[in-house]
Amino acid sequence: MDEALRAVADPTRRAILVLVRDEEVSAGDIARGFPGISRPAVSQHLRILVTAGLLDVRRAGNRRFYRMRRQGLAEAATFFESMWSAPLNRLKQVAEEEESAEGSP
Repeated sequence: MDEALRAVADPTRRAILVLVRDEEVSAGDIARGFPGISRPAVSQHLRILVTAGLLDVRRAGNRRFYRMRRQGLAEAATFFESMWSAPLNRLKQVAEEEESAEGSP
């Protein structure tokens, strides 16, 4: 989880994940989406995302295609959900207790 969180801490890498979230995209097309960043820098970002388990890569000849690995963020998502679910469950319990108290004579 730590490696995935470090990887998504960078805004460029988050933008890459958005680009490949729903479809497989070639490395060239990803690089064209970042005109202010050199191709080698984009390649480095892609390597970091692959190493962190957030991207799958498929090679076809000399081209590489990337797609998001949703399970790569599953552990982090579970962690963040747990941070929200306990307080929300407590809020629900308090609201139900107040509603019940208001309804009693």
